Amino acid sequence: MSDALLTIENLSVGFANGKPVRPVTQNVSLTIKRGETLALVGESGSGKSVTANAILRLLPKASARYLDGHIYYDGVDMLRCSERQMRGLRGNKIGMIFQEPMMSLNPLHKIGRQLCETLAIHKGIRQRTAEKRALVWLKKVGIRNPEQRMYAYPHELSGGERQRVMIAMALINEPDLLIADEPTTALDVSVQAQILDLLKNLQQELGMAMLFITHDLSIVRKIADRVAVMQLGQLVETNQKEILFASPSHPYTQKLIQSDPSGEPVPVNGDPAALFEIDKLRVWFPVKGGIMKRVISHIKAVTDVSFQLKKGQSVGLVGESGSGKSTTGMAILRLLNSEGSIRFDGHEISHLNRKGMLPFRSRLQVVFQDPFSALNPRMSVAQIIGEGLKVHQALSDEEEDAAICQAMKDVELDPSTRFRYPNEFSGGQRQRIAIARALVLKPEFILLDEPTSSLDRTVQHQVLNLLKELQLKYGLSYLFISHDLNVVKSLCHYTLVLKDGCVVEQGPTRQLFHHPEAEYTRHLVNLSAVR
Repeated sequence: MSDALLTIENLSVGFANGKPVRPVTQNVSLTIKRGETLALVGESGSGKSVTANAILRLLPKASARYLDGHIYYDGVDMLRCSERQMRGLRGNKIGMIFQEPMMSLNPLHKIGRQLCETLAIHKGIRQRTAEKRALVWLKKVGIRNPEQRMYAYPHELSGGERQRVMIAMALINEPDLLIADEPTTALDVSVQAQILDLLKNLQQELGMAMLFITHDLSIVRKIADRVAVMQLGQLVETNQKEILFASPSHPYTQKLIQSDPSGEPVPVNGDPAALFEIDKLRVWFPVKGGIMKRVISHIKAVTDVSFQLKKGQSVGLVGESGSGKSTTGMAILRLLNSEGSIRFDGHEISHLNRKGMLPFRSRLQVVFQDPFSALNPRMSVAQIIGEGLKVHQALSDEEEDAAICQAMKDVELDPSTRFRYPNEFSGGQRQRIAIARALVLKPEFILLDEPTSSLDRTVQHQVLNLLKELQLKYGLSYLFISHDLNVVKSLCHYTLVLKDGCVVEQGPTRQLFHHPEAEYTRHLVNLSAVR
């Protein structure tokens, strides 16, 4: 019997959309062997997810066109078999984990019901037996208090827990092949490591093959046996993991490998003055209860955080999801109520209300994590970038347009595209628009809240280099929030490690990462494989 479980031969897929068919993948050929892990890597738009969805014929029926090729699963040509045969394969012989669990889980149904439904459809298992097996699988994937979680809705679970439920749902029928489409992209390093270990253990237990789709080469190093690289819809290189990383043959593969975060923070002359001085910052959210709705306890999001951010420097905030990183950033910008001292350029701003903060707002800007949701889709790029100018500066139309064009040039965008809308730009370009929006007011400080975590490695590399160039050009100070320690090492002079709202350790970044004192810092450094 052949070792090949899945074979893709010269697959070409296109989309009609009312126009002539536009191919998005061309002549893709892959083989996945029984029990192995094949990583499919490449940037957004390279055709990875289209190829994966084509395997199970999950592409939109109205517009997708399978132009050429074959997909054989255990001898069955999946592009030419009946829909009934496909239903027997989907979820039964081939499981799939999608990138965003909140989009894949039904928000109206409890977790247990969704798992039982999978068993009922594919195995015909009755309710009581299905519930027992669902409980077993919630335990297998490491869900805490599985008896209670069976009756929870998706929104009541954390991101890591939702991803574990998706894994349970994909594997509960014990498939021979698992397709995992970017299953760890939105997770912090600690949860990501747990999910990868879980997948490897379950793979060994079930003896299944895995097609793992990602743009993160550090994950590929941990989980793959072989690697296939896609660019612009074509497969450019396939090889054993060790060989591919040691001696990549295609220029695009070389570019991907060289795009890992590297380099040093921008040089700072002398001993600059402090721009921000934070002393015993505390953000506690009251929990009210009883008939009188009195405060009965607090959610301690941030407790007694103290540090300095000097002019022209970058300070990193690292830690797992829920550690208080973003809350700290929002409190410093006075977007959340807090206790403690916040001094900005010698001014105590912790007591200021909205009106009192107005003179400082143009000097303090923020760039958020997701460039898709951070930009108003109904506004043109010029309107988005120029919105702050209308609020904070009285400029003529010509002066405003000149400022917008200059901000776009600073972030290496063509000013002639300023009348387009966000949906006409790539993810990396949208993040540049968000940076331009912050930059147009000529601020002294920018809060960067995970600005590169949703970007491809090559685009992330470009954005990091851009942030360094802008910092040198304009003397900017950054507070950089991230769970990727290699990115922080490349950009930040000083770093704080947060856990459960408290500072575990802080110090100069290089010293902190190479000689960590706290056990938790060592744990994060090891998981991130800081180079």
